[in-house]
Amino acid sequence: MDDGFEAPYRLEYTYRRSTGAVIGRFLGALRDGRLEGVRTAGGRVLSPPLEYDPESGEDVGAPVDVGPGGVVTTWTWVAAPRPDHPVARPFAWALVRLDGADTAMLHAVDVGGEPGGIRTGLRVRARWRAERTGTIRDLECFVPHDGATPIDVARPTTEVSGPVALLPSPVRLDYTIIAGRHLRTYLSGLAKKRIVGGRCPRCRKVYLPPRGACPTCGVPADHEVEVRDTGTITTFCIIRIPFDAAPFPPPYAAVAVLLDGADMPIFHLVRGIPPEEVRMGMRVRATWVPDAELAPTLASIRWFEPSGEADLPYESIEAHL
Repeated sequence: MDDGFEAPYRLEYTYRRSTGAVIGRFLGALRDGRLEGVRTAGGRVLSPPLEYDPESGEDVGAPVDVGPGGVVTTWTWVAAPRPDHPVARPFAWALVRLDGADTAMLHAVDVGGEPGGIRTGLRVRARWRAERTGTIRDLECFVPHDGATPIDVARPTTEVSGPVALLPSPVRLDYTIIAGRHLRTYLSGLAKKRIVGGRCPRCRKVYLPPRGACPTCGVPADHEVEVRDTGTITTFCIIRIPFDAAPFPPPYAAVAVLLDGADMPIFHLVRGIPPEEVRMGMRVRATWVPDAELAPTLASIRWFEPSGEADLPYESIEAHL
């Protein structure tokens, strides 16, 4: 937008999940360049494997080698691949029934970017990544195979084989945020070291950021009110576990600060004091970035620090927890 109040926003977090015996063994096989299934008590081979027979609910049996060739049973075409897709050019998502399996695996099929190259019944083979770590991405994709030429089997990329016990599982959502009128007022003020809220004309509460309507009274709450950059800690949390994109090495404190003149807190960080001394009722003051770094973002406030004033009693903040 012309005024610059449009920006990308990414919600991202990586956690580690345990896989269990069956899936862990399947991922370990992928790391070794092999495809596995499991045999049920009824004799069916499931690939990808499941921990239980979906028909009877019984435990599955020993692993079974399948593939690395197979047949496309159904597919859909992707004309515009996304950055995280396994193939950079147009490709097909397909269900591939691997040789020796009774169920199909969902994966990418690379036919050179030409939609005419994909069809139901197409014979395909696995294409492996050169470096493999024990995830489904070790199988880069499937590619067409004439069914007669022998299929090269991938070589292991590690001397130590076995199940994969823990699997990194990144979660990421990408948005484009366009600030509305009230949020623009708030963000524009931060670029000038001003903190602007909106007051409800009925209950007189001041909201940060300002909003179109008071959630209590249901009336417009767009009367602008400038609040101070000093306030009181209402609640806090001590972060002791490191994680991706952490602003500081732990431990440090994340706090809710009720700014003077506002009726709802903002969430930020507090510095200049040992984390174990952070407490409810503590008076703090904003530390702003240098003027050359000011921008329409809450990051214009670098953090809060103790102001040296006396703590406020709990009764003065209990309605704002």
